[in-house]
Amino acid sequence: MAHPRTPPLTRRNFLRGAGAGLAALGTGTLLEACAPALAGSGAVPLPRPNHPVTWPVTSGNAAIASNLEPEPDATLQVYTWVAYINQDVVNSFAKKYKCKVQITTFNTMNEALAKLRSGLSYDVLVGATVDTLGPLIQSGVLQPLNHSYLPNISQAWPDFSNPYYDRGWRYTVPYTIYTTGISWRKDLVSENPYTMKNPWSLLWNPKYKGKTAILDDYREGISLGLMKNGLYDLNTTDRGQITRSRRSLEELTSTVNVRIDNNDYTEVPTAETWIHHAWSGDMAAAGSYMPKGVSVDTVGYWFPADGRGPVANDTNVILRSATHPVLAHQFLNYFLDLPNVLNNISFNGYMQPLTGVTPQVLVKEQILPKALLSTVVLPSYFRRGVAELQLPVDADALWQQAWLVVSNGI
Repeated sequence: MAHPRTPPLTRRNFLRGAGAGLAALGTGTLLEACAPALAGSGAVPLPRPNHPVTWPVTSGNAAIASNLEPEPDATLQVYTWVAYINQDVVNSFAKKYKCKVQITTFNTMNEALAKLRSGLSYDVLVGATVDTLGPLIQSGVLQPLNHSYLPNISQAWPDFSNPYYDRGWRYTVPYTIYTTGISWRKDLVSENPYTMKNPWSLLWNPKYKGKTAILDDYREGISLGLMKNGLYDLNTTDRGQITRSRRSLEELTSTVNVRIDNNDYTEVPTAETWIHHAWSGDMAAAGSYMPKGVSVDTVGYWFPADGRGPVANDTNVILRSATHPVLAHQFLNYFLDLPNVLNNISFNGYMQPLTGVTPQVLVKEQILPKALLSTVVLPSYFRRGVAELQLPVDADALWQQAWLVVSNGI
């Protein structure tokens, strides 16, 4: 599988920063009204699987009318993460709709949100994280969707016709979906996480001192410490649990001299790292980074078979500033069509939740080697998994402070 990403500028290398970005936006003019809510006033609800949210649609920000023609001679402005969308698919869209597409990239949600606050105008935001949706919607940055332009939603998992974070999919369509697990070199690590009582503890094994790494991501890092201790509320506001996680990560540092980086997809294939806390989409691309003569079969990726682990998805949305809203809807619809989705996955490695994207199809199309079928996200994982969602600002500060202590100690 060809995978043209150039490390370290991958979408996942820069995922977090959303919490800091939201806080920064809360002090600016765009989201001033949201700042008290982020501090816990409740004005901006925090979506949870057991507390779904239906976002309001106001008369001043209604969906566009139906049966409109795409804007002629347009240049669609798309704002997206670095290396997160296949230019070949973008080009085919432009050819079909006789338009141009201008791609502008960002490296963190902090950066993206700050630029939106400054008044920069785009049509589509690709890869909006679930934890940023509330403030973006409440502040009027996003426009509601007209479903008549999005028939390909029928190809998506049924979960996304009524997701807990956006009931009725009023503002979002799904983009990528991914898990967080453990990758390891099977030829160098004698343990198999699939046979361990607590696989998360594999990273704490002193046998692999100097050969172990965790993701450079404060939410993923503290979540790892929580799960090592059998705690699966990855949105906890409990100071004691967060402290317990921090101490476990400090123990990890002293036990294995752990590294913190997001180069899982290159370091495990090359054996620079033998055990790496990892993202499924990154490891799906591992075959592209194997040294000559080394089989991809030596790379393993573990995620709990029962799906009880970190699962996340990103979304595509249309901005209220869109000057080509019909074409923007067509763009979202295009990235919900199976042939385009498979082409896109072949570039960035990250699955999209369409019913036609099955393990069998990914192997048949030579997008994924059989050895890494465990990187596939199944609908059952999404339904049973645990998500890292938007935190109240005070709790988010506790998470970030704990991570700062850990990362500064390495």
